[in-house]
Amino acid sequence: MKLLHIDSSILGEGSVSRLLTSEIVAAQKKQHPGVQVISRDLAAAPVGHLSGAHLAAAQGATPEAADLQKDVAAGQAALDEFLAADIVVIGAPMYNFGVPSQLKAWIDRIAVAGKTFRYTEKGPEGLAGDKKVIIASSRGGFYGADTPAAALDHQENYLRGLFGFLGVKDITFVRAEGIATGPDQRTKAIEEAKTYIAKIAA
Repeated sequence: MKLLHIDSSILGEGSVSRLLTSEIVAAQKKQHPGVQVISRDLAAAPVGHLSGAHLAAAQGATPEAADLQKDVAAGQAALDEFLAADIVVIGAPMYNFGVPSQLKAWIDRIAVAGKTFRYTEKGPEGLAGDKKVIIASSRGGFYGADTPAAALDHQENYLRGLFGFLGVKDITFVRAEGIATGPDQRTKAIEEAKTYIAKIAA
């Protein structure tokens, strides 16, 4: 069994999403002894954003620039890691109502026609449905369905839709909300998230 651990926060040790992904991975390792963990830190070692040159390479053109060759190889490695994983743990903080651009760049490398989805006469079909995806979601405010800011949630809604499009049906969100509203709420949100992590690994 393989577990892919993705972090995207730029906050280092101050990151709530990194704290939660660490807890999730530890719980999954306890639940699945011997699981192989592959970690990718998108802040420390980002994959580049897609460009016309990337698309040309995907169509068979040989990239001439050494930097582009390296980035195309990194993108292929990211796709291979995702395809091989049985469990995917993703740290996804909310930045300006969406996901970090580093995470979006990684998503653009794994959402590949013919690999993780395909178009058919009956519509799109996800090809990556044999995975469990656990997303550590950290948000400075409150964006639940029953809040005034719910319409601004382009983070969890996007990720749920994206992985659903890729065929993933087993998607779990571990949420820490309101972490920027004060130290008490931050502590409460983290503790509640840790309790939930223990439940989903039981």
